Amino acid sequence: MTGLGILESTPRRVGGFVAFLAFALAAQEAAAQSRPPVPSSEELPIALLVDVTNDQVLFAREEHRRFVPASITKAMTLLHAFELIEDGNLDPRQQFQMRAETWAEWHRKGSTMFIGAEDRVPVDDLLMGIANVSANDGSIALAEGQAGSIENWLDGMNARAQALGMTSSHFGTPNGWPDEGRTFTTASDLVRLAKALAANHPQKYARYVGKEGFRYNNIAQSNRDPMIGVVEGADGIKTGYTNESGLGYLGSAMRAGQRLVVVVAGTNRQIIRAEAARGLIEWGFAEFEQVQVARMGQRMGSARVQNGNRGKVMLETARPVLVNVPRGQTNEMQVSISYDGPLRAPIVAGSVVATLLVQAPGQEPARIPLLAEHSVQQAGFVARIWNGVRGWFS
Repeated sequence: MTGLGILESTPRRVGGFVAFLAFALAAQEAAAQSRPPVPSSEELPIALLVDVTNDQVLFAREEHRRFVPASITKAMTLLHAFELIEDGNLDPRQQFQMRAETWAEWHRKGSTMFIGAEDRVPVDDLLMGIANVSANDGSIALAEGQAGSIENWLDGMNARAQALGMTSSHFGTPNGWPDEGRTFTTASDLVRLAKALAANHPQKYARYVGKEGFRYNNIAQSNRDPMIGVVEGADGIKTGYTNESGLGYLGSAMRAGQRLVVVVAGTNRQIIRAEAARGLIEWGFAEFEQVQVARMGQRMGSARVQNGNRGKVMLETARPVLVNVPRGQTNEMQVSISYDGPLRAPIVAGSVVATLLVQAPGQEPARIPLLAEHSVQQAGFVARIWNGVRGWFS
């Protein structure tokens, strides 16, 4: 990793933003960045590649365009299940019985794990089937077994999505079966979902997601994920297909602690889905190098505080700040601090109060949360008057 020298470390507030801090890259031999290996927008309307370790977008095409996710929906079902396990409201050792009515509707309907009529199925098996063989029957059995009804499950599932900031998504089924457009999402929202799966539930993610296949009721099936076993570090996440949606994919790979997430959607050819996903991931790892901008706990600047016993709060990083830069380019990165300011007291030490924006050459900015280095208490009446007077002259 390449280090950066600080050219200006004293922030200046400009309309609620702290002005740019400039960091210059060490001189390197200039080289043109290769083009990302994606087909035309006619062949692949939607594509997105993000380094979720720093939320930096490496390639984007129609990332905010809504589309029907089909079975990629099951990734949201998995996240909801993981959260329920974490909350103590679901146990992998529980068994749910397949209702006769559910079996009659979903027996061999699309992708299935071949649950038998009135089988009692462990939650552990349901999660394996949903994640790795896209079990439509398993998704419904899990939803009904845990929540009592599909509607109750969907209420929880959609609440989780909104809490994640998936504001352009809605789920009308637990499995992505066509529902007249009630289920929709965006590539940007799916990246949020993938990050939450891997970062918030690393042990569950490692156990259930990205296996080469799954056997249930003595029927073995292979995972149709186009990257598993082909791309180094690939560990899922979910394919999707219906006549309505076309072919889509949400995938991830991690190397040396760096996780890239890819979304491709809207194509009608499996070869395009597979090659675009694999190509983008490999391109992301190969064509960028990570530059360390800051250490963990490094002070990056300050933010003004209103009605506090201090007029400002110092800002520090929660983790090392690494930014992807196209290999071989000689350029300058711009770093700024953004916050809705002035901040209002009280402020608790360690809380997220601002965002570090790191603009690499030709790339979308990486967004890194900044923490309050110290607490700021609410000022008393006299101090608030003094702060107001002082603000007139600052």
